[in-house]
Amino acid sequence: MMRRLYWFVCAEIGFDARRFIRFFLGMPRYLRDLSRFRKIYPGKVSIHPCVQDWHEEGGSAGGEYFLQDLYVAQQVFRAAPEKHVDIGSRINGFAAHVASFREIEVFDIRPVTSTVPGIVFRQADLMSAERVSENYCDSLSSLHALEHFGLGRYGDPLDVQGHIRGLGNMARLLKPGGILYLSSPVGKARIEFNAQRILDPREVIRCAEENGLLLKSIASVHPDCPLQEADDPEREIAILEKMRYALGIFVFVKQ
Repeated sequence: MMRRLYWFVCAEIGFDARRFIRFFLGMPRYLRDLSRFRKIYPGKVSIHPCVQDWHEEGGSAGGEYFLQDLYVAQQVFRAAPEKHVDIGSRINGFAAHVASFREIEVFDIRPVTSTVPGIVFRQADLMSAERVSENYCDSLSSLHALEHFGLGRYGDPLDVQGHIRGLGNMARLLKPGGILYLSSPVGKARIEFNAQRILDPREVIRCAEENGLLLKSIASVHPDCPLQEADDPEREIAILEKMRYALGIFVFVKQ
């Protein structure tokens, strides 16, 4: 609850108390360093304090977004599909990883104005079957996107069944034998309006099966735990459906 409250205050209200406090606590050190540097450097020095970096690591290589993006990009690299399409994943995360070694086509309901080598963008609402071509690709990904379909967060129309329609249309895009890499928050099913859905992992698998998609493998990221591939999918699903929150990464093959 405290983590969610902190996220809301920082991301939505725009006030980060931790960074605010760190700034004032770091200024005495900054001023001391500035004074010492001026004594050993005779040239002009302008003022541009960056005191937050004293509290950061050399880079972040964790978190469920980073882990899923890298994991699925590696899977796509090994599979070497003829045509890979992505639905709504991060441009500056997963799509960028894949674009480093092959072309990727990205569908998103929001516009993307940046031109990025290796990334072909199409604006489309995947809840609408009219915008979906059948048997379009042999490899498809949608990471941390399906849970938002139909909640209006990204300008999409409100639709209680949005995630179900979206998954069905993803299946239509795939050729027989094609692979779908799908990730979503999973656990005890609920809607946290308008942020996201938490999906029951069994509902995800059932909906996929109704659209001709067979579960091939499952991986997950539990809170404060690294990504792990399940040796026993049924056992992992039983664990995930009882959790408050986890990230499920499903790999399906179209029959």
